[in-house]
Amino acid sequence: MAVGDLSKTGEEKTATRGQSEVNRRLKYISLAVLVVQNASLILSIRYVRTLPGDRFFTTSAVVMAEVLKVLTCLVIILLQKRLNVKETVYFLIDVIVVQYKDTLKLAVPSLIYTLQNNLQYVAISNLPAATFQVTYQLKILTTALFSVLMLRKSLSRVQWISLLLLFAGVAIVQVQQEGNKEASVKDTSTQNYTVGLVAVVISCLSSGFAGVYFEKILKGSSASVWVRNVQLGIFGMVLGLLGLWWNDGAAVAERGFLFGYTSMVWCVIFNQAFGGLLVALVVKYADNILKGFATSFSIIVSTVTSIYLFGFHVDVLFTAGAGLVIGAVYMYSLPKAPAGSASASSSSSSSSTSEKTDIDAEMEAFLPKSVLVK
Repeated sequence: MAVGDLSKTGEEKTATRGQSEVNRRLKYISLAVLVVQNASLILSIRYVRTLPGDRFFTTSAVVMAEVLKVLTCLVIILLQKRLNVKETVYFLIDVIVVQYKDTLKLAVPSLIYTLQNNLQYVAISNLPAATFQVTYQLKILTTALFSVLMLRKSLSRVQWISLLLLFAGVAIVQVQQEGNKEASVKDTSTQNYTVGLVAVVISCLSSGFAGVYFEKILKGSSASVWVRNVQLGIFGMVLGLLGLWWNDGAAVAERGFLFGYTSMVWCVIFNQAFGGLLVALVVKYADNILKGFATSFSIIVSTVTSIYLFGFHVDVLFTAGAGLVIGAVYMYSLPKAPAGSASASSSSSSSSTSEKTDIDAEMEAFLPKSVLVK
């Protein structure tokens, strides 16, 4: 009996080590995915919006990304129902139509996300990619403030310090850019720095409010992230089409919905639609520290790439500002110190439960914002 128990213990240890090694590899894969998705979307949007020639309608790109996202989520739900079309249809009717009050709750965040997605196109079209990447981290500040005001969450002293550093870093970058105005870019006749800055600030405010509002109304909900994205996507498509009609209706009627679409534009749209869903799948393997590191590293990648692609000029002020932002993002992602002493087992159990709750909340909160960086 003892020999059998020892053998079983040995097998369990081996299995645990194997699982630990798999998780470690998945963390590194998650890091790579987060960095690539964070940096590539911004750089690709900047690239396609500064190319000479016919430009696609950004409002149509937002709608197309929502269509692809909804279709992807519907396919996933169908697979979960083992390809039973009838059961899937009845399920969707129940969660979307019958439980219409629950669906209507998502109208507000969907409106804000649609506005945010359009504003991000405006911001990236008028700001250097690296400047946008740094400035957009203000969403951490707005999300933290809305969390304190709306959810009564408490922030640690380190997090408050990191928010101050974040604001200081962004301010320094803006001072540097005010004097530079992207002078290294040859043709800035179609770009307006002030418009881009206003767009990114409003986008950060909307991102913070929508994320916290989304978390507030969905607390205790049992719906899956795929159902939530279908509900959000339905509102997103309708609101996106209204925005398209309002802003580009006459031009779209004359030139067509897909006017100006190239292979690179399609890559941007696919990145928008699937990038957030992909990151949501891998984010459970990446803790807060790793995600903070990924965001920081993606800023570096965006900056270095912008130097070669767009002739972006990096000086001491920008380096100092970006450095403060990178440090602030990392500091904010650090885990809070335990409030008091507790037994090891109780502490471990509480930590595990808290980690799982945070992961689930982040996955649900992240998906609707699949258009851009985390």
